Amino acid sequence: MKAVGPRLLSISLIASLAATAAVAGTVHGTVMNRTTGKPAANVEVTLLNTMANMAEVGTTKSDAQGQFTFDNPNIGMGPMLLRATYAGVTLNTSLPPGRPDVTVEVFDVSKDPKTLKVDSHVVIFEPSGDKLIGAEEYIVKNESQPPQAYFRTEGNFQFAIPENAKLQQIATTSSTGMPVVQAPIEKGKGLNAIAYAFRPGETNIRLSYELPYTGSATVKLPATYDNVRMLLVAPPGITVTADGLQPGGQEQGMMVYMHPPLAVKSALTVNISGTAAPQSAGGGGQGQGGMPPQEGNSRTGGGDISAIPGRLDDFKWYLLGGLAALFAMGAILLSRKQVVVSPATEPDVEHMAPPPPPKASKVKPPPPAKPAPPVAPVVTPPAAPATTVASVNQQVTSSLDSLKDSIFRLELRRQAGTISEEDYARERAQMEKLLRDLVRG
Repeated sequence: MKAVGPRLLSISLIASLAATAAVAGTVHGTVMNRTTGKPAANVEVTLLNTMANMAEVGTTKSDAQGQFTFDNPNIGMGPMLLRATYAGVTLNTSLPPGRPDVTVEVFDVSKDPKTLKVDSHVVIFEPSGDKLIGAEEYIVKNESQPPQAYFRTEGNFQFAIPENAKLQQIATTSSTGMPVVQAPIEKGKGLNAIAYAFRPGETNIRLSYELPYTGSATVKLPATYDNVRMLLVAPPGITVTADGLQPGGQEQGMMVYMHPPLAVKSALTVNISGTAAPQSAGGGGQGQGGMPPQEGNSRTGGGDISAIPGRLDDFKWYLLGGLAALFAMGAILLSRKQVVVSPATEPDVEHMAPPPPPKASKVKPPPPAKPAPPVAPVVTPPAAPATTVASVNQQVTSSLDSLKDSIFRLELRRQAGTISEEDYARERAQMEKLLRDLVRG
């Protein structure tokens, strides 16, 4: 019985590849200016192959109706990326296999700092030998009306890291779900900035750094924005204390602490001691099949995309137990349906095809004693080329990893009180919809 699930998944993947191949070769698109609500003419659009080190497949321009077409035998055989250059910035749109039509969104550009609002700030600490790994995430919102992208070449989001910390990486993730590595811009007085086109909606800014650690450390966390609630997270075995810091219990195996909003230019002094309990080896970094280019004229020095800043990625494995029921539902759907795989960089609900009418009566809840594994098994079906199926399995795993990260951040925001119950329920429902879309045939 244990082999039934992998076999069914293998059959579904092969069927999916066959169906995808049938529509491969052509994609039609429309460039829409969401600020004006009208098609955008004469916009340069470049098609990139994410599975071939971001090789440029072709470049064209939208016509008077905003439409464009690409013809290439590789289209439909794997996830690709469309890069539109408009008003001096570049915006990316994912093109998953099996989608012959796509809408590329562009926006007019604003330079007004009030366009952006910082919603929350999460800090994670993890000792590692003689180093203390810090990972921070800012959630910012662009709620401009009419919708505009916020961008300034000199830097439009500032941040500060603790003194003596060595910055490792910065990455931004917009509603398209594509993390884009950024290069810091030094602004003086301990401040850094990034230059990134913040499209309307929510964007996550993640950064990681290292500090010396001798079993204990005192860390000062500077506040660069006013009235932003802070969450501190650490693995079990680590003691975290600070004035005004309140224990928030556990969230998916991690210890959570809450702190009231800080005044801008102030700092929170945090005392950290202890050694973290060993983490179970989960593997599961994102695939290496090509690094997408920069988005929004980011100063990336190469325009790489990464899953999330180094050490922060490790924490996603604490989510496996808490999300077993959610992914068990996915396993049931996988065993019953063919799979049309969305790429790892495609969690944007607005760009996804609407789901079919619900068939709740055909989906049974998972047995409580044996929850299904949280990630899709890697299968090499004999009827398809090994490299192709491996890349598809990699996309499935990466998409599930992205969902785990998103749910973890959503639960932290709920615990911090930075999201209403109505918004929490809505976003949770969207994430469950993404899972259904991932396994929908």
